[in-house]
Amino acid sequence: MAESNEAHWDQVYGSRTATDVSWYEAHPARSLEFIRAAGIRPDEAIIDVGGGASILVEELFGEGYRDLTILDISAEALRTQRERLGRRGIVPTLIQEDVTRFRPQRSYALWHDRAVFHFLVQPEDRLRYVDVLGRALRPGGHAIIATFGPSGPERCSGLSVARYDAQALAGELGAGFALIDSALHLHRTPRGAEQQFLYARFDRRE
Repeated sequence: MAESNEAHWDQVYGSRTATDVSWYEAHPARSLEFIRAAGIRPDEAIIDVGGGASILVEELFGEGYRDLTILDISAEALRTQRERLGRRGIVPTLIQEDVTRFRPQRSYALWHDRAVFHFLVQPEDRLRYVDVLGRALRPGGHAIIATFGPSGPERCSGLSVARYDAQALAGELGAGFALIDSALHLHRTPRGAEQQFLYARFDRRE
Protein backbone atom coordinates (compact mmCIF):
# COMPACT_ATOMS: atom_id res chain seq x y z
CA MET A 1 0.00 0.00 0.00
CA ALA A 2 2.79 2.45 0.87
CA GLU A 3 4.45 1.87 -2.53
CA SER A 4 1.17 2.42 -4.40
CA ASN A 5 0.56 5.63 -2.41
CA GLU A 6 4.05 6.85 -3.26
CA ALA A 7 3.52 6.12 -6.95
CA HIS A 8 0.16 7.90 -6.90
CA TRP A 9 1.59 11.11 -5.43
CA ASP A 10 4.69 11.02 -7.61
CA GLN A 11 2.36 10.89 -10.60
CA VAL A 12 0.33 13.81 -9.26
CA TYR A 13 3.36 16.00 -8.65
CA GLY A 14 5.18 14.82 -11.78
CA SER A 15 2.28 15.65 -14.09
CA ARG A 16 1.26 19.05 -12.71
CA THR A 17 3.01 22.23 -11.76
CA ALA A 18 3.06 23.22 -8.10
CA THR A 19 0.54 25.99 -8.81
CA ASP A 20 -1.93 23.68 -10.56
CA VAL A 21 -2.72 21.21 -7.76
CA SER A 22 -6.09 21.86 -6.14
CA TRP A 23 -4.64 22.58 -2.70
CA TYR A 24 -2.18 25.24 -3.91
CA GLU A 25 -2.15 28.49 -1.94
CA ALA A 26 -0.29 31.57 -3.10
CA HIS A 27 -0.08 32.59 0.56
CA PRO A 28 -0.78 30.11 3.40
CA ALA A 29 -2.41 32.76 5.55
CA ARG A 30 -4.54 30.53 7.76
CA SER A 31 -1.66 28.13 8.52
CA LEU A 32 0.58 31.04 9.43
CA GLU A 33 -2.13 32.52 11.65
CA PHE A 34 -2.42 29.27 13.62
CA ILE A 35 1.36 28.83 13.83
CA ARG A 36 1.84 32.35 15.16
CA ALA A 37 -0.90 31.77 17.74
CA ALA A 38 1.02 28.75 19.06
CA GLY A 39 3.72 31.16 20.22
CA ILE A 40 6.79 29.01 19.65
CA ARG A 41 10.24 30.57 19.48
CA PRO A 42 12.03 31.02 16.12
CA ASP A 43 14.71 28.49 17.12
CA GLU A 44 12.21 25.72 17.91
CA ALA A 45 11.62 22.82 15.54
CA ILE A 46 8.70 22.74 13.09
CA ILE A 47 7.75 19.81 10.85
CA ASP A 48 5.46 20.34 7.87
CA VAL A 49 3.81 16.97 7.20
CA GLY A 50 2.74 16.42 3.61
CA GLY A 51 4.50 19.67 2.72
CA GLY A 52 4.45 18.72 -0.95
CA ALA A 53 5.29 21.79 -2.98
CA SER A 54 3.80 24.21 -0.45
CA ILE A 55 5.49 27.56 0.12
CA LEU A 56 4.85 27.43 3.87
CA VAL A 57 8.49 26.76 4.73
CA GLU A 58 9.56 29.78 2.67
CA GLU A 59 7.12 31.94 4.60
CA LEU A 60 8.30 30.55 7.94
CA PHE A 61 11.93 31.17 6.97
CA GLY A 62 10.98 34.75 6.15
CA GLU A 63 9.53 35.11 9.66
CA GLY A 64 12.77 33.96 11.28
CA TYR A 65 12.18 30.23 11.81
CA ARG A 66 15.24 28.14 10.97
CA ASP A 67 14.71 24.61 12.31
CA LEU A 68 12.38 23.45 9.54
CA THR A 69 11.57 19.95 8.29
CA ILE A 70 9.35 18.88 5.38
CA LEU A 71 8.02 15.32 5.30
CA ASP A 72 6.26 14.01 2.20
CA ILE A 73 5.60 10.63 0.61
CA SER A 74 6.48 11.95 -2.86
CA ALA A 75 10.06 12.18 -4.11
CA GLU A 76 8.79 14.42 -6.92
CA ALA A 77 7.33 16.90 -4.44
CA LEU A 78 10.54 17.02 -2.42
CA ARG A 79 12.63 17.45 -5.57
CA THR A 80 10.54 20.53 -6.37
CA GLN A 81 11.08 21.83 -2.84
CA ARG A 82 14.83 21.21 -2.94
CA GLU A 83 15.23 23.10 -6.20
CA ARG A 84 13.02 26.04 -5.32
CA LEU A 85 14.24 26.49 -1.76
CA GLY A 86 17.84 25.99 -2.78
CA ARG A 87 17.62 28.96 -5.12
CA ARG A 88 16.67 31.07 -2.09
CA GLY A 89 19.39 29.66 0.13
CA ILE A 90 16.88 27.80 2.33
CA VAL A 91 17.97 24.31 3.33
CA PRO A 92 15.31 22.54 5.41
CA THR A 93 15.53 18.88 6.38
CA LEU A 94 13.67 16.86 3.73
CA ILE A 95 12.25 13.44 4.62
CA GLN A 96 10.60 11.16 2.07
CA GLU A 97 8.25 8.89 4.00
CA ASP A 98 4.63 7.84 4.43
CA VAL A 99 3.65 9.65 7.63
CA THR A 100 2.00 6.51 9.03
CA ARG A 101 5.39 4.74 8.83
CA PHE A 102 7.55 7.65 9.93
CA ARG A 103 9.97 6.92 12.79
CA PRO A 104 10.87 10.30 14.32
CA GLN A 105 14.51 10.65 15.30
CA ARG A 106 13.89 13.83 17.25
CA SER A 107 11.04 15.79 18.81
CA TYR A 108 9.31 18.84 17.38
CA ALA A 109 7.70 21.88 18.97
CA LEU A 110 5.11 22.16 16.22
CA TRP A 111 3.56 19.70 13.79
CA HIS A 112 1.73 21.17 10.78
CA ASP A 113 -0.42 19.06 8.49
CA ARG A 114 -2.56 20.64 5.81
CA ALA A 115 -4.49 18.02 3.85
CA VAL A 116 -2.85 14.72 4.81
CA PHE A 117 -5.01 13.40 7.63
CA HIS A 118 -8.22 13.48 5.61
CA PHE A 119 -6.74 10.96 3.14
CA LEU A 120 -6.49 8.37 5.93
CA VAL A 121 -9.84 6.69 5.43
CA GLN A 122 -8.81 3.40 7.08
CA PRO A 123 -9.01 3.38 10.91
CA GLU A 124 -5.69 1.57 11.25
CA ASP A 125 -3.94 4.30 9.26
CA ARG A 126 -5.39 6.97 11.53
CA LEU A 127 -4.22 5.06 14.59
CA ARG A 128 -0.71 4.84 13.18
CA TYR A 129 -0.74 8.56 12.38
CA VAL A 130 -1.75 9.47 15.95
CA ASP A 131 0.96 7.17 17.31
CA VAL A 132 3.59 8.88 15.13
CA LEU A 133 2.27 12.31 16.14
CA GLY A 134 2.58 11.40 19.82
CA ARG A 135 6.17 10.25 19.36
CA ALA A 136 7.20 13.22 17.21
CA LEU A 137 5.65 16.04 19.22
CA ARG A 138 7.22 17.04 22.51
CA PRO A 139 5.01 17.30 25.61
CA GLY A 140 3.38 20.70 25.51
CA GLY A 141 3.99 20.94 21.76
CA HIS A 142 1.42 22.04 19.21
CA ALA A 143 -0.29 20.19 16.36
CA ILE A 144 -2.01 22.20 13.64
CA ILE A 145 -4.09 19.95 11.42
CA ALA A 146 -6.21 21.07 8.48
CA THR A 147 -8.69 18.64 6.92
CA PHE A 148 -11.73 18.95 4.72
CA GLY A 149 -14.59 20.29 6.79
CA PRO A 150 -18.11 18.84 7.12
CA SER A 151 -19.14 20.37 3.77
CA GLY A 152 -15.83 19.70 2.03
CA PRO A 153 -15.27 17.41 -0.97
CA GLU A 154 -15.72 13.67 -0.66
CA ARG A 155 -12.84 12.95 -3.06
CA CYS A 156 -9.55 14.65 -3.93
CA SER A 157 -6.89 13.74 -6.51
CA GLY A 158 -8.81 10.60 -7.38
CA LEU A 159 -8.92 9.35 -3.78
CA SER A 160 -11.66 9.14 -1.17
CA VAL A 161 -11.28 11.43 1.83
CA ALA A 162 -12.81 11.81 5.28
CA ARG A 163 -14.42 15.07 6.47
CA TYR A 164 -14.32 16.43 10.02
CA ASP A 165 -15.68 18.99 12.37
CA ALA A 166 -13.49 20.03 15.30
CA GLN A 167 -14.95 17.58 17.81
CA ALA A 168 -14.70 14.64 15.42
CA LEU A 169 -11.05 15.45 14.72
CA ALA A 170 -10.36 15.81 18.45
CA GLY A 171 -11.94 12.39 18.96
CA GLU A 172 -9.55 10.86 16.44
CA LEU A 173 -6.51 12.31 18.23
CA GLY A 174 -7.69 11.11 21.62
CA ALA A 175 -7.13 12.15 25.20
CA GLY A 176 -3.45 12.93 24.72
CA PHE A 177 -4.28 16.10 22.79
CA ALA A 178 -6.30 19.12 23.90
CA LEU A 179 -8.28 21.08 21.30
CA ILE A 180 -7.27 24.74 21.67
CA ASP A 181 -8.79 26.48 18.66
CA SER A 182 -10.50 25.72 15.37
CA ALA A 183 -11.95 27.54 12.38
CA LEU A 184 -13.62 26.73 9.08
CA HIS A 185 -12.05 28.21 5.98
CA LEU A 186 -13.09 28.32 2.32
CA HIS A 187 -10.17 27.54 0.06
CA ARG A 188 -10.43 28.55 -3.59
CA THR A 189 -8.59 26.16 -5.90
CA PRO A 190 -6.54 27.40 -8.87
CA ARG A 191 -9.53 26.49 -11.10
CA GLY A 192 -11.97 28.51 -9.03
CA ALA A 193 -13.75 25.81 -7.03
CA GLU A 194 -14.39 26.35 -3.33
CA GLN A 195 -13.44 23.73 -0.74
CA GLN A 196 -14.31 23.91 2.94
CA PHE A 197 -11.38 23.20 5.26
CA LEU A 198 -11.30 22.79 9.02
CA TYR A 199 -8.19 24.17 10.75
CA ALA A 200 -7.58 23.06 14.32
CA ARG A 201 -4.80 23.54 16.87
CA PHE A 202 -4.14 20.96 19.56
CA ASP A 203 -1.68 20.95 22.43
CA ARG A 204 -0.06 17.69 23.43
CA ARG A 205 -0.85 17.16 27.06
CA GLU A 206 2.10 17.05 29.46
